[in-house]
Amino acid sequence: MKLTDETTVIIFSKSYCPHSRRAKGILLEKYVIEPKPYVVELDKHEIGLALQARLADLTGRRTVPNVLINGVSIGGGDDIAELDVRRQLIDKINDLGGNKMVTVKERPVNTPGPAAEAHGLR
Repeated sequence: MKLTDETTVIIFSKSYCPHSRRAKGILLEKYVIEPKPYVVELDKHEIGLALQARLADLTGRRTVPNVLINGVSIGGGDDIAELDVRRQLIDKINDLGGNKMVTVKERPVNTPGPAAEAHGLR
């Protein structure tokens, strides 16, 4: 079974990358997305270099982050930020995610995201 068979939104990232941090912040903190995006930290994955090379072959993107929806790359950090600013991110996720998407909406401003809750922030 392919990873994209089980997950709709996959964020290929590197834990130290500010562009990856930006994309994850938008997708994981600003929005409620169900099923939840799956994050692959390539710098911590045992075959991260091979995965990144394969992603480059499949998507034409050698850099991270690389955000895929149903196996289609929608770009990196700047692309995600632009879709967010233009208020097109929800439509893009729903269009490419199709019937796999249960919920895609902006998180209410006063509700902390999962990372804030994990760190005891409220």
